[in-house]
Amino acid sequence: MGVYMGLDIGGTKCAAVAGVLEGENLRILAREAFATPRSQEEAMDRLCALAEGLAQGRQILGVGISSGGPMDAERGMLCNPPNLPGWSGLSLTDYARARLHAPALLENDANACALAEWRFGAGRGSRLLLFLTFGTGLGAGIVWEGRILRGANGNAGELGHWRMADCGPAGYGKIGSFEGFCSGGGLAQLGRLYGAACAQRGEPAAWMEGEVTAKSLAEAARAGDAAAQAVFRESARTLGRGLALVVDLLNPDCIAIGSVYARCEDLFAQEMRRVLEREALPQSLAACRIVPAQLGDQIGDYAALSLAVEAAGRA
Repeated sequence: MGVYMGLDIGGTKCAAVAGVLEGENLRILAREAFATPRSQEEAMDRLCALAEGLAQGRQILGVGISSGGPMDAERGMLCNPPNLPGWSGLSLTDYARARLHAPALLENDANACALAEWRFGAGRGSRLLLFLTFGTGLGAGIVWEGRILRGANGNAGELGHWRMADCGPAGYGKIGSFEGFCSGGGLAQLGRLYGAACAQRGEPAAWMEGEVTAKSLAEAARAGDAAAQAVFRESARTLGRGLALVVDLLNPDCIAIGSVYARCEDLFAQEMRRVLEREALPQSLAACRIVPAQLGDQIGDYAALSLAVEAAGRA
């Protein structure tokens, strides 16, 4: 029995993961990780060595490589990503093909996660799926009829860069951006702004005493803290406005939202839905499921393996 091999490259950690298909489901067999080295050659050498070990002598059917961009996915090259400076000029896919004797694909991590949710998660059966990362930042992947929609030069889905307000928290280096309002980092910024306002009124928020994070805000909001609840309502309003634009533009039948949203749907859904129903075309909104992503903390593994399955299918 052959195995699929996923290589997940991040700014701090790289991982190799082996999996097999069982009908329409994917079973993860094993995973090994290490701290990301400075050299892409060293990283690929170590990843391929791990993959050879995880395969345990079985044929590798396909290799999927997931990483942050920018990249030239067609040539399998990274183009100096901000979290991987100097990683450019080496075709990671050519390296993997030569070393592991299997077809290989490189893809932006948001796109790879979208493919994973379409194939194995919340987007099963969808014709046009939009996946939003809603993690440290806000990115998106679009899968249309089973194919990743990359755009003219691989930058489709960068909706975190949209300016949603003239002022407010920053993301993507832009004040008032969608990412500024709707990401883990953005929620922390909003929390500090609301906390400062509370302090000026002589009503200091207890959650301001430590590090302000999306997690600490969620805990405070669920405990009944009015300021923390207001932070989530503001984020949810912006999320609703942004999703209304997507619904009207793309007419998706499914939007899956990951990470912070998936863990805090109870704090977002009501206000987000209220704004969506006000802003989006009713017919388009009625055709669209908006759901939390299903693959959870393992989505990075599923993403890389989904690319491996795709690579094998194209071979």
